[in-house]
Amino acid sequence: MKRILNLLLVIVVLASCSSPKSAGIQTNSTEQKELSVKDEVAKGALMVDVRTPEEFASGSVNGAINIPLSEVESRINEFKGKPGVVVFCRSGNRSGQAKKILESNGIKNVINGINTDTINAELAK
Repeated sequence: MKRILNLLLVIVVLASCSSPKSAGIQTNSTEQKELSVKDEVAKGALMVDVRTPEEFASGSVNGAINIPLSEVESRINEFKGKPGVVVFCRSGNRSGQAKKILESNGIKNVINGINTDTINAELAK
């Protein structure tokens, strides 16, 4: 048994050593998410703040529209045909729920941008 485990370990090590690494791809998953948010916005993604109208009125991301989480499913047609969608809220919880609702209704290329601070920081780069 020990011999088999050692053989498997050697195979895994050899496979990882022979795999080429892509140049310029960041390994931090947070950085990858932020890069994809910026890329999607540059491609014309719809930015949607899923907080309440009162929260939205207190400040959001420039260019974002407000579709509260409670209205996402009933307003699904507003998301159709967009090159991408970035949803965000205060903590990432409601935007995570919105992402699931959109994807379950056939909306592709949805990113949970977490919150206004994350989006604004990314767009300011």
